[in-house]
Amino acid sequence: MARAKICGLNSAAAIDAAVAAGADWIGFVFFPPSPRAVTPAEAAALAARHEGGPPRVGLFVAPGDAEIEAALAAVPLDILQLHRVEPARAAALRSRFARPVWHAVEIAAAADLPTAAPGIDALLLDAKPPADATRPGGNARRFDWSLLAGWQAPAPWLLAGGLTPANVAAAIRATGAVAVDVSSGVESAPGVKDAALIRAFVAAAHGVRA
Repeated sequence: MARAKICGLNSAAAIDAAVAAGADWIGFVFFPPSPRAVTPAEAAALAARHEGGPPRVGLFVAPGDAEIEAALAAVPLDILQLHRVEPARAAALRSRFARPVWHAVEIAAAADLPTAAPGIDALLLDAKPPADATRPGGNARRFDWSLLAGWQAPAPWLLAGGLTPANVAAAIRATGAVAVDVSSGVESAPGVKDAALIRAFVAAAHGVRA
């Protein structure tokens, strides 16, 4: 089955719902402009609700070392998800913090698809945001999945961008993705996760044979 990550968890109800639904990863956003942002202390309190639960992914946007250090000092993140960093910087942060790194790539055209991923554990393919967007992801925007036809992935990858319980199964079948990432697609309002949508999303993703 395809695996599912629920990102942007910022409340006890949201993290409880994601864990109960069987999410394969849970994600915390450390980017203040996002309506889903949490502080390291808030993330630590949420993560502590489910010790031994799904791997914790920390999302960072163009971070400095000190920003990641502060998060790791508070919460035991298993994976660093990095947006708006160069591949070489992502690989350097992997070495610096001894954590697997997911490198987010913004896709609008076939030319945006990565052909190499040295020192990177996985790629996260997301839609390129609108020009006036305040954040790189979580914009309920999808890219043209047909761009992936014939693409030779240089590393394991996750599909993100505009996914919902209604379209995730079709997305997996269309792209061959073995893992998917959702945030706004399981919300009742920006930054407010909906337990029923989380359950439906995870069930739909898990229902597709990867």
